Amino acid sequence: MKPEETIDFPIRRVWSRISRIYNTEAAKYGGSMAVGQILLNIEPEGTPSTKLGPKMGMEARSLVRTLQAMEEEGLIKRIADKADKRVVRIHLTAKGKQMRDVSRSTVIKFNQAVQSRFTAAQLSNFRTVMNELDRILEQEQLF
Repeated sequence: MKPEETIDFPIRRVWSRISRIYNTEAAKYGGSMAVGQILLNIEPEGTPSTKLGPKMGMEARSLVRTLQAMEEEGLIKRIADKADKRVVRIHLTAKGKQMRDVSRSTVIKFNQAVQSRFTAAQLSNFRTVMNELDRILEQEQLF
């Protein structure tokens, strides 16, 4: 089987290019794609750090390292939950909100540029296939 005939090869190739685009843009603002993803996934009322990793598909070690760097950069702050002191919520600082706005704008521009090159039917088919692939990978033991 040639790489081009596999499911994973084109996904990996495209994701690598998308990552490069996002990281190049984020570097202009002193950030990275991972930082931008985290900023976009923090809720206004704060988000428990334990919820961020699974939500974004990030390993715990990478998440902890990135959150520490973001806190040192003044993008986030950690605040104990008022109802349950065992829970620590991640909140955006003013600087973090500004960086989140840049991240959101970048994601919107990227998606508009790509989506404008496909029909609604093509995009619908793409989403259907990707959602089904995700479901298969989540629920089935392949090996």
